[in-house]
Amino acid sequence: MNIDILTIFPEVFDITLNFSIIKRAKEKKKVFFKIINIRDFAKDKHKTVDDVPYGCLNGMVMKIEPLYEAIQSLNYDKKIKNKIILLSAAGKKLNQCKLREYSELENLAIICGRYEGVDERILNYIDEEISIGDYVISGGEFAALVIIEGITRLLPGVLGNEESLKNESFNEDMLDFPHYTRPREFKGLKVPDVLFSGNHKKIKEWLRKASIKKTYENRPEILKEIKLSKEDIEYLNELKKGEKINE
Repeated sequence: MNIDILTIFPEVFDITLNFSIIKRAKEKKKVFFKIINIRDFAKDKHKTVDDVPYGCLNGMVMKIEPLYEAIQSLNYDKKIKNKIILLSAAGKKLNQCKLREYSELENLAIICGRYEGVDERILNYIDEEISIGDYVISGGEFAALVIIEGITRLLPGVLGNEESLKNESFNEDMLDFPHYTRPREFKGLKVPDVLFSGNHKKIKEWLRKASIKKTYENRPEILKEIKLSKEDIEYLNELKKGEKINE
């Protein structure tokens, strides 16, 4: 797939796109990147991309003209799967489902917002606004890297062991279960015995409960949005009652 990054700080991506999974995906030609400097589309000699907001408000706002021209330069073919997204604190929250959707595109353009925001009229020329979480950072460049890494690792042939994708957090809508490796005991902390039982059915049941428990403790709101089995609900009710759960 092709990922176009629209930014006023292209240098951020000179090194950051050359590590780990992203680098591997590039080397395998699973993903191609193009960095587009929004300043190149500014018409004045100072390459101005921001201006004061109307309404006597504080801060600066990204101008619509250079951003519009940068979007037009993409020249995407409407007959294939394309999407243009704007990174914004006001956007829909990113999740694993959205990353999977993006990974199936032919072209994805990521606009890195800056300053107090982008002229609202640009929303007429994009597909959606996306936020990576309920907090504020200075710009969209590092948020773009979060999305890029999340997408590239989903592309077929990128990961060395694609089976590992099936066991990750959010792939079944819940958080991942706990993981352990050697030593079996560390400073009195022991790996659960069931993982050494060789009984795959019991291990699978334990992993399911451990996933529910971790989700309940760290992200309980997720459990309200997914379909649980009768056994899952019974276990969840035990957790809510504070009953001692066998580990």
